[in-house]
Amino acid sequence: MQADIHDEQSISDVLAGAYGAVNAVSLYVEHEQQTFHSVHVEAAQRVASQAYRAGVERLAHVSGIGSDAASPSLYIRKRGEGELAVRAVFPNAILVRPAVMFGPDDAFLTLILKLLRRLPFYPMFGRGLTRLQPAFVEDVAEAIARALQGTETQAVTYECGGPRVYSYKEFLRAVAHEAGVKPILIPVPFSAWHLLAWASEMLPSPAITRNQMELMQVDTVSSPEIPGFAELGISPHSVEEALRHIVGNH
Repeated sequence: MQADIHDEQSISDVLAGAYGAVNAVSLYVEHEQQTFHSVHVEAAQRVASQAYRAGVERLAHVSGIGSDAASPSLYIRKRGEGELAVRAVFPNAILVRPAVMFGPDDAFLTLILKLLRRLPFYPMFGRGLTRLQPAFVEDVAEAIARALQGTETQAVTYECGGPRVYSYKEFLRAVAHEAGVKPILIPVPFSAWHLLAWASEMLPSPAITRNQMELMQVDTVSSPEIPGFAELGISPHSVEEALRHIVGNH
């Protein structure tokens, strides 16, 4: 079944008779009418509102670790505003905040692996000190499923981070090790990346955007005070486990 998240009737049609719903729609690059506000705030609120009207019992809204309505970053701010907009119309909505996700044929781990194999020198974001806690996409999907099936009826937020926290440099070294390569990691100031991203955004399909740069300057690590994989009975897969599978297929 398909639905247009910008159209109330379309959303209403697919939610009719549903027990639960998951909004996992996301946007990383703004394009014409598709903006962070239209997708992460307006559409998210529309889905939540229609779900509430349809009598849907459980709604899971997928956001991201670090979402903050007060952030200076437009992307992060709209993610935070989206959470507030969803809870405003569906008070007991489940918020699921994954860390950066990875999986086979993704746009994150697979791309890094490809570049590490091809480039003798690998340009890092800054000095590679940003901390991240990558989560396997199937673990996040399992977490959403279990949260929807749970008996908790109050508003609850889950932060889903993988089993290990890396600095960006440590992460690159772990990927390179599994791939059997030894690239030279070169620090590149974020100011240079922002300039490159600004130029890239003029292309039809930008390779990198300023919003992605802003994300790479912020740690995305789950909070020990917020429930996550452990509370849902999930032992998350490590990056190294997934890499062995991905390396074998590439």
